[in-house]
Amino acid sequence: MSNALIPNALLDFAGLPRFADFSPSLVAPAIDELLTQARESVEAASRASTPATWEGFVAPLEDATERLSRAWGVVGHLNGVADTPELRAAYNENLPKITQFWTELGQNRALYEKYRALREAADYATLSAARRRAIELALQAFRLGGVELESPQRERFMEISERQAAVGQKFSENVLDATDAFALYVEDEAQLDGLPQDVKQAARALAQADGKPGYKLTLHMPSYLPAMQYATSQALREALYRAYSTRASSAAAAPAEAEKKLAMDNAPLIDELLTLRTEEAKLLGYANFAEVSLVPKMAESPAQVMEFLRDLAARARPFAQRDIAELNTFAADELGLNDLQAWDVAFASERLKEKRYSFSDQEVKQYFQLPRVLEGLFGLIERLFDVRIRDDVAQTWHPDVRFYRIERGFELVGQFYIDLYARNAKRPGAWMDDARGRRRLPLGLQTPVAYLTCNFQPPVNGKPATLTHDDVITLFHEFGHGLHHMLTRVDDLAVSGISGVEWDAVELPSQFMENFCWEWDNVSAMSAHVDTGKPLPRALFDKMLAAKNFQSGMQTLRQIEFALFDMRLHAHYLPGGATSVQALLDEVRREVAVLIPPAFNRFQNSFSHIFAGGYAAGYYSYKWAEVLSADAYAAFEEAGAAPEPAAHLTETGRRFLDEILAVGGSRPAIESFRAFRGREPKLDALLRHNGMVEQTA
Repeated sequence: MSNALIPNALLDFAGLPRFADFSPSLVAPAIDELLTQARESVEAASRASTPATWEGFVAPLEDATERLSRAWGVVGHLNGVADTPELRAAYNENLPKITQFWTELGQNRALYEKYRALREAADYATLSAARRRAIELALQAFRLGGVELESPQRERFMEISERQAAVGQKFSENVLDATDAFALYVEDEAQLDGLPQDVKQAARALAQADGKPGYKLTLHMPSYLPAMQYATSQALREALYRAYSTRASSAAAAPAEAEKKLAMDNAPLIDELLTLRTEEAKLLGYANFAEVSLVPKMAESPAQVMEFLRDLAARARPFAQRDIAELNTFAADELGLNDLQAWDVAFASERLKEKRYSFSDQEVKQYFQLPRVLEGLFGLIERLFDVRIRDDVAQTWHPDVRFYRIERGFELVGQFYIDLYARNAKRPGAWMDDARGRRRLPLGLQTPVAYLTCNFQPPVNGKPATLTHDDVITLFHEFGHGLHHMLTRVDDLAVSGISGVEWDAVELPSQFMENFCWEWDNVSAMSAHVDTGKPLPRALFDKMLAAKNFQSGMQTLRQIEFALFDMRLHAHYLPGGATSVQALLDEVRREVAVLIPPAFNRFQNSFSHIFAGGYAAGYYSYKWAEVLSADAYAAFEEAGAAPEPAAHLTETGRRFLDEILAVGGSRPAIESFRAFRGREPKLDALLRHNGMVEQTA
């Protein structure tokens, strides 16, 4: 029987996901069958008669759980990029079953003892480093999964896990629904004064699709951000800012119906999640959830993280204060904005940047056609890592999705889907996720497959889609995650690619790749004006480079504000105590921010990273890993400045591949960094790259 004839596409693991054959009705029967198989495998692995060896119980267990993970991964991916009422219902119906299985597995003492026996066996030292690392991580996961709890704490831990999964999913749905629910229809084109022409064209197309006259502005980033940067109407900017900053809250600007607004308010979900996380930590014997979160990370304690963040804030503050003083003066003197409001900041900043550096983001955007940018990105990767990227064929979930393969010589290394345009029913933001991990099987090598997702402005009026330079950076960032997943050479699933990599190191390859968006050779190669085809002029690039660290002090403090709020929330906040979530956020802002949002702002209600995205007590990872990534990229800067730079750059690229990307999670990230750089990481490169070094005369 051919693979295509397997009636339930979610049960076909012979190749790539069969998206064209998917329907929500397939989810429940597939998940039920896979859960049955997985539980049978767990039971067999747990028997006393099953040998406590890798081949005896680890590999068979991995077979069954991987099938379940891959099928559920397809469902979860589609839930994020092609949400429908039917799919959402199927996802939410099966989420408790999935959560229950993994919680039960984490509390399986027989398996825990099997792993401990494997760890203590005489031949443990003969296992590969990757397998020893996988065993250590499995034991750690068992302990964090509550394996040592007794009844009734075991049962309560399972209830907490299931409820957290459901609440986190509802939080994410509320953000998506609140984003999709808002629309601002503008019939008078004069109200859109200042908006770039392509943004107006896209707004007109959206209105026409709704059967409305005029233009439609939304809270999706390709519509929202240009309006905040360029619209001269302060009233328009204020309306959009209020809507965006109050999404999924009781103060939301949309929808108008009180019942819908209440149903989409994430404030109660935040309180419940924090209460559940605190209880989970107490059950596991930790003082707070931040301590639990840091167990599998590089950072040693919440205090260490907060010291790191506050030290970085102290270094950034003088630059941030200078940034805001300049902006206030410019806004008052040049724009007549004597009292700069939150909805004026992006507009005034863009005007200041245009005046100081004599260019605009919109001018630059015309040079970055998406097809040409991809070509440039692929060419860079091919040169750095000695691979080739080619078009490939696969079923997809939307006509805009493209599929590619990475080869080395004639060998398939990995494959990836890219879904780059914003649309309704697609979760905001940008991310990489794995569709399949690398694994050595009896019949051969299973190669990795990745999903790369962004939310850029789609093409309008028959022209190719164009990207802002920030969009280009976002694309390179997500592709760095993809490279980490796809260029691994580790053959054991638990530690291949991004699996097993500490959360606060997983951003190293992604942030590393961003640096190449500032190299003239790369930028020149991937630029071509959408109308004339001419490459980006060197003079314009030099202006971009001069503006690279424009307001970097303010931007750094903004990220520290989010990270410190996250860590304090999970280390110090007491659910139901005297201090509210909002009050804690206000306190953090008073400590580190130079821009304080208006009182109605409800940023936390759409902070999906920490309430629905796995970054709880981990948002600091972006800054933590940026120290590593900036220092890693400095090795390439040093190679480029050396005699015979081409040879040195080739060698540096090979070492980055060998010591960082290829090893995946098979060893601690700090060991990989030391192997690449030959020393401990330093903060210097991060400060220099962000322009936060005082210039001497």
